[in-house]
Amino acid sequence: MTQTMYLFCVTILAIFLGVMLIAAGVYCWRQKRYLQQLTHILERQIQTISPVDFGSIPQVFTPFITALINLQKSIPFNVERDKLTGLSNRVGFKRKILSRMPIQHGMILLIDIKQFRFVNDLFGFVFGDALLKAFSQRVNSLSRKAQFVARMNGNEFLLFFPEVIDHEQLLAIKDELQQPFEIEQQPISVTVQLGALTLTEHHADVSIMLRRLDLALKKAKSDQKGIAYYDKDDDKKQYRELLIINSLPKGLKQDQLFMVYQPKLDIKSGKCVEVEALIRWHHEGLGEISPDEFIPLAEHTGMISLISGWVLEKVISQQAKWREQGIYVKVAVNLSSDDLHGKPIVADISNLLTRYLVPAECLMIEITESALMASYEQVINTIEQLQMLGVKVAIDDFGTGHSSLAYLRHLPVNEVKIDKAFLQGFQQEKQAQSIVKMTIVLAKELGFDVTVEGVETLSTLQILAEFGADRIQGEYFSKPCDATEFAQVYPKLSQG
Repeated sequence: MTQTMYLFCVTILAIFLGVMLIAAGVYCWRQKRYLQQLTHILERQIQTISPVDFGSIPQVFTPFITALINLQKSIPFNVERDKLTGLSNRVGFKRKILSRMPIQHGMILLIDIKQFRFVNDLFGFVFGDALLKAFSQRVNSLSRKAQFVARMNGNEFLLFFPEVIDHEQLLAIKDELQQPFEIEQQPISVTVQLGALTLTEHHADVSIMLRRLDLALKKAKSDQKGIAYYDKDDDKKQYRELLIINSLPKGLKQDQLFMVYQPKLDIKSGKCVEVEALIRWHHEGLGEISPDEFIPLAEHTGMISLISGWVLEKVISQQAKWREQGIYVKVAVNLSSDDLHGKPIVADISNLLTRYLVPAECLMIEITESALMASYEQVINTIEQLQMLGVKVAIDDFGTGHSSLAYLRHLPVNEVKIDKAFLQGFQQEKQAQSIVKMTIVLAKELGFDVTVEGVETLSTLQILAEFGADRIQGEYFSKPCDATEFAQVYPKLSQG
């Protein structure tokens, strides 16, 4: 081979290798560009929660894209969407907030449609769903538009604003949301309650933010205006509530909870023939905890039956001890409405009376009027079983539960207790006396005994005696005392 021929071959080979390198470079650049485009497409799809358009697929990526398509089909794209309203759900909200963290400016609102369940009860779930759709559209198109909106659950909606909304603007939002709707040609009004969290002051991780919003909404539900803001002290209150509930089983076992008994005066005989059992709690860390605080918490957390069972055993066993000492009094015990929704409470009472050899007529069960009206038929059934057992039943806080007289005349109870609230202004106002007098007369006409609570003066006792009351309870006669103290004062209280 001549030198010229050799150089020619080398040149051709170099050109071929150059072309191959260029072709390989272009090929790699195209694959890299496609991967970049694919990454961008997937990121956009994550934001919009929509199916992926993969475009023109290079042959080498066909197996990979086929696997992605199959994966796409297996994942529900509404995982972050509320099916009914189309808004983001709780999962979608969390993702959007997380993508913006840390957030130190703005405000989050949690809005609740007050007593929405009654809409479903009255008009049906189809109507309720239509109202939720209309409400979600209104929330999403407020004059002061939120950056994003989510339906958290049921009738709660969350709005995020990148700036703080002042109180007047919140009132305007509330008024705008409360404008009447027309659903299926039916006009309907709603009331909303609004909890607000200011992120300038209270920014944390998403779970803590949501918990604080719930605390704000909880306050709003008890606020007359229906608007409340999270405050740092709300965490302390929730911590206290958690501590109380978590301490309850231990407190019962260690006798941190105990019973006191307030004597009742029988007006005709002038003797004490009955007492009311009242629960008290001296917490090892929190000190004295009022029943007005821990009883509602126990009811809300499903622990009230634990307390009620403990109270019944303490009271009935104490009755047995008193009877051995010659102390014969009827003891009244308060039960929650939750206690009255099943047969076990009647069986439990029967078993305790049998075990401690205490006659059934020595026990009275007091139930609040509001508890009675909340589940009338079930509670009446339980009361009838208690009456068959021989246990007396009284309505506590009578006159505060807004019961109907049509129901009242059929109640299988023995006694009504007029709440101490009716004695406010009793000495000075004739109207207050007239209300109490008419209530006593009505109860007596219906065949009930009458006890009046909160009596603190002799003159009040004398007026109530003229009105026909049977018994009074209050500090005029005796303050609550523990079992030992009552045994000591009983001889004097029972002399008449």
